[in-house]
Amino acid sequence: MKRARIIYNPSSGRETIQRVMLEIMEVYEKAGFETSVFETTKKAFSARDEARRAALDGFDLIVAAGGDGTVNEVVNGISGLEKRPLMAVIPAGTTNDYARALKIPRDDLIEAAKVINKKETIKMDIGKVTSHNSRLDYFMNIGAIGTLSELTYEVPSMLKTLYGYLAYLTKGAELITRIKPVPVRIEYDEGFFEGKANLILLALTNSVGGFEKIVPDARLDDGKFTLLIVKQSNIVQLFNLITKALNDGSHIKDKLVTYVKSSKVRVLPLSKEKMKVNLDGEFGGIAPMSFENLRSAPGVCRFY
Repeated sequence: MKRARIIYNPSSGRETIQRVMLEIMEVYEKAGFETSVFETTKKAFSARDEARRAALDGFDLIVAAGGDGTVNEVVNGISGLEKRPLMAVIPAGTTNDYARALKIPRDDLIEAAKVINKKETIKMDIGKVTSHNSRLDYFMNIGAIGTLSELTYEVPSMLKTLYGYLAYLTKGAELITRIKPVPVRIEYDEGFFEGKANLILLALTNSVGGFEKIVPDARLDDGKFTLLIVKQSNIVQLFNLITKALNDGSHIKDKLVTYVKSSKVRVLPLSKEKMKVNLDGEFGGIAPMSFENLRSAPGVCRFY
């Protein structure tokens, strides 16, 4: 019999997953998998380390049950291996961008598990990170630099559990008042940008922060990042761009925005100020940093 390992974060979202774990296990058992569970701990990268251990132990399927951070860790645990198991995602987090992009049910964890019954898999692009001080080697949804990109890892886990998406909105309102542009050089396939930028975003899917129009034409498997650069702007211009992004996606045509497709991106700070990099909602390290799209690498990113 095939084996499945569910790696779940007990503090994700509103902490509801523990109440339905037995039902989730039953779904995978009925689908033909001998199923076991691992609960993540407070130890850094416990989900990543368990995913790697389970893959090396020959598990056929690893289920990332939690938020985007949990999915990221599981991806980091298996992507560097020669032989990789299939993955499944159960979205138990706050925003669940990756599940949104994959069209996985986000309001019913049991229904999300039942996606396995479709017996369909999809290959997804994965981003590889190269840096002297990166905390992560891969990401599957976004890489971002700028004050707003610090939003997700500045919101304490307890607040996310208690208040959900409201916690992000509150923190975002605070951060936008202290946004400052950073001098940077950004190299991509067809050229480069050099100047001051308020936000740098590399997207692998069209779901960013729970919104689908920030990078409206992003594709899951085209081998390209969608690179969005918001040039130096005042607060009025920023609010105007945000309004466009949330309403109709017309911000991508604004003169203050550079919007291109690229398989490789290199970010080089032009000042001594540290540029924090957000990878899938987690602190990923400090720029300079290079990014490469692995383009549906066989086995790296095959999901139920």
